[in-house]
Amino acid sequence: MGLVTLSELRKIDGSQYRIEPRSGKVCGEGEFTIAATAMEHGHIDGMVSSLVQAGTTLKWVYDRDMAKCERMAARYPGAKIARCLEELLEDDDVKMVAAADVPCNRAELGFRSMEAGKHYFTDKCPFTDLDQLARAREMVSKTGLKYMVYYSERLSSECSMLADELIRQGAIGKVIQVIGLGPHRMGKPSSRPDWFFKKAQYGGILCDIGSHQCEQFLQYTGARDASVDFARVSNVGHPEFPELEDFGEAMMTGDNGASFYFRVDWFTPDGLRSWGDGRTMIMGTEGTIELRKNIDIAQDFGGNQLYLFDKQQEVRLDARGTIGHPFFGQLIRDCLAGTSEAMTQEHAFKAAELCLKAQLKADELNK
Repeated sequence: MGLVTLSELRKIDGSQYRIEPRSGKVCGEGEFTIAATAMEHGHIDGMVSSLVQAGTTLKWVYDRDMAKCERMAARYPGAKIARCLEELLEDDDVKMVAAADVPCNRAELGFRSMEAGKHYFTDKCPFTDLDQLARAREMVSKTGLKYMVYYSERLSSECSMLADELIRQGAIGKVIQVIGLGPHRMGKPSSRPDWFFKKAQYGGILCDIGSHQCEQFLQYTGARDASVDFARVSNVGHPEFPELEDFGEAMMTGDNGASFYFRVDWFTPDGLRSWGDGRTMIMGTEGTIELRKNIDIAQDFGGNQLYLFDKQQEVRLDARGTIGHPFFGQLIRDCLAGTSEAMTQEHAFKAAELCLKAQLKADELNK
């Protein structure tokens, strides 16, 4: 197996893949202004920094914890600390609210933002029950605004975004199965907020980190819906936290016949250099892609490694610097122009719906 560059990778027919880096600023200073709030999860940092890199202006920050506000404002000169949530919601300059609230509170914050005329960009999981999802669909229909979700395992991973482009251009034929592995490191429990251990607040492991996996399945297979064939959750190793689910798995079948299995857990050992050996295996009729997102274990290649084999080759692509993170610029343009280039609203909602249904099926099994 050899390392190849994207320019060296050829299609089966010998033609060249057409993939260009698509990151960078898509608007000027003040053209698209946002506010950041509810900084309960560290994903808010990636959400804001990626939007700013794409040209967004961060005008306001607000959180009940003033230290979080001060840290965020210090990173973005010109950003102001709001005295309350209403101050940023009432500012007509603000076009979008970005937030990473406690999962069970994300929907209500989104509704308040949309009622104030703002697009809403939330960390995953966007909902903890199907009633919230139903209301969000109604709000989108009523306001015409976006309720967009940060599915970071794909959107902030170059190898994952590159895989999408290669699949679209026929690299492995028709995708017939996706296997997703999403291990995470627990770390010291004392470093986790209280809501992390309360199921009503984090929604369950399939609802929470399983949402990443469901979104990738839909993206890579082109399925628009799926049935949940099997789902299971358990607390295997943390009896001191009875509401914590530290292991979960599920199987689904897409409406196009594609098959899907994923596993998520909180058992990454301390010996691993990364917080999790996240991998995705995508099998097609003409080849297979494997993504090693965070680390290529026992190698020094780093993360963002894409392995591909087809009828004529077996290669590794270092995806760093190949495609960038185009979602964020696309999202800005979508909000300005009313388009859906970054992600359709139904795709974002369907991924959330599938992880919620998987969670419900697993909960029913445990009764």
